[in-house]
Formats: sequence, C-alpha cells, structure tokens
Amino acid sequence: MKDIFKNLVRKNVLALAPYSSARDEFTEVAEVYIDANENPYNWDYNRYPDPYQQTLKNAISVWKNVPAENLFLGNGSDEIIDLLIRGFCEPQQDHILTLNPSYGMYKVSADINHVEVRTFPLDENFKFDRGEFIKNIKPEDKLIFICSPNNPSGNTYSNEDIISICDRFSGLVVVDEAYIDFADTQSMVRYIGQIPNLVVMQTLSKAMGAAGIRLGIGFMDVDLVAVLNKIKPPYNINEASQKIALSIVQNRQQKMVQVSEILNERIKVTDQISHYKFVKKVFPTEANFVLVRVDDADHLYRYLLSKGIVARNRNKQFRCEGCIRFTIGTPAENHVLMQALNEYQNQY
Repeated sequence: MKDIFKNLVRKNVLALAPYSSARDEFTEVAEVYIDANENPYNWDYNRYPDPYQQTLKNAISVWKNVPAENLFLGNGSDEIIDLLIRGFCEPQQDHILTLNPSYGMYKVSADINHVEVRTFPLDENFKFDRGEFIKNIKPEDKLIFICSPNNPSGNTYSNEDIISICDRFSGLVVVDEAYIDFADTQSMVRYIGQIPNLVVMQTLSKAMGAAGIRLGIGFMDVDLVAVLNKIKPPYNINEASQKIALSIVQNRQQKMVQVSEILNERIKVTDQISHYKFVKKVFPTEANFVLVRVDDADHLYRYLLSKGIVARNRNKQFRCEGCIRFTIGTPAENHVLMQALNEYQNQY
C-alpha cells in the first residue's frame, strides 16, 4: 500500500482478514463446483456471481478508458459512499466534509457510521470560493464529497478547483458524477492514475437508464480498490445485475440517443417554465433536472400531486427555500407537466 494511504485507512481495516471463498483461490473454469453449497442443477442463477465482476469491469474499462484494476463496483453509488466512510473514518473521531446543499446520502451514511459531518455553505447561486473552502479543511477531515453536477442545484464545479483541493488535502476527495453524462464539463475520470487521492463515482442509474439494477461505479487508485474489496459483502453485485449492466455498457449508444433527447427537452422545459408569472428563478443546470424557485413551493407541490405529478419539493433544504426540482421527462410527460402548470397559472 502506498505511504499516502497508510494513515488514512482505519487501523482495524488494515489488519482485517477479508472473507475468502474457494473461488478467490481458484479463478480458472472448473469442471465440477462443489465448494459453495449451491444447487447443482444449472440455470442462469444457480451459481454465485463473480465477486469482483471482472467481465463487466473489462467492458467498463474499454468504455471509460480506465484500467479495470482501478474500478470498484457497488450496489449503487450509495454502497460506495458507505464503504468509503467505513474504510477510512474512525467513528466519533474523523469527519467528512461536504458542500451544502448537496446529495443527502453523504450525511445519512456518515450518521449511520457515527462519523461527524461538516458542511461548507454554497452561496445563493450554489457556488463556492475555492480558497475559503481549502482554509476550512480541518485535520480531522478524512473525506471530502463534491457532487458535480450538484444535486439539487444542477451546476458543476471546475476541474481546476477540484484538482487544487486534491493538492491541498491529505485525505480523499470523492467527486460524485452521477449526472456527468448530461453536462458539458469534462469528467474527472481522466485524472485517475495521476491524482492518487482522487475518487470519482459514476452510475448506471441516470443517463444509462438502469436505476432498477443498482450499479454504481467507483474509479480510484488500486490500493483504494483493495481496501473496499476487503470490507464489501462477498457478492455485492448479483448475477442478474451484472448481466444487465454488461448489455447496457456494450450497447450504450442506444442510451446516448436518449441523453440527446433529454438535453433537447431540458432546453424546452427550462424555457417554458421561465415564462410563468409564479416562477421567481430557474437555476442553470447541467443535469437531467432543473431547480425552480416559485412563489409558494408547498402549494404548487400539492397541486401537482393532485394532478398525479410527482416532483421533488426542496423547500426545506438550505439555499433551496421556495424551490421545486423537476426531472426532465419524456416529451409526453413534459407536456403533461406544462398543461398542469398552465392550469395552475390560470388559477394564480
């Protein structure tokens, strides 16, 4: 393990002997498998899946131009978040640092693991000053989470700012790029292998349209992959999810056509919403959603529910007072939304 990581990993994790199966010891194709107490009668799912998802990782490696050894796959990005906190933060001792507002699971996972969460407030346009952020870092901080494009605001943060934070921070900088396929900003994945304390998370849940299979992708130094492999459940990605994910990755151009359609719809939706008199502000977005400040978010939210339309009320979140978040739907779904908003305005 690289010296820069030895003081980051929890001591008990460093000393941990991970669970090992016979198939960790024998990785060739056997004639007979009688090691794992499986039902021996073959069908698609009678055998345990590959615990390290090597075929799927190889396909993602080609797609993202990152060596397979630098990949860790999680049961959604949420599992990767949890494992990073468990692997590197001593409970009641170490901290994580996040922007505020941002994705709520960083705090939930930290709270579950009894790790203190410190937040750095974004300004009213959901931006932050890099110098002030760096000055705010404390010795107890082990992980920094930066969601870019940010949820719920939809804006991105520059690669230059993130690289500067990596250079000034002795812990891990985790960049959550769940929505990067909808953004003009370049992914930080290309810096994997150059910046050892950088971790980048992506997912098949958004642009790739596979939220139901729960497949998160972590790009990181090989030593960090080894730490997460020690503490993950033995078979964290089931065989069905691996097969579906492999098919999606190998046929990803079909999904990129859908991304183009979503981006076109994003332009239409943001333009139409901006003309309603009850709308105070439409925030710029590089994600597949738009955050909108309105006169009465709670009232509009309840009205949309009465029409069978479920949006996301962000009114009680810091800096999002009076805001509703709208995911960009299909043209038909967006038409239904606009009809409802037209009716709402007529009653306004």
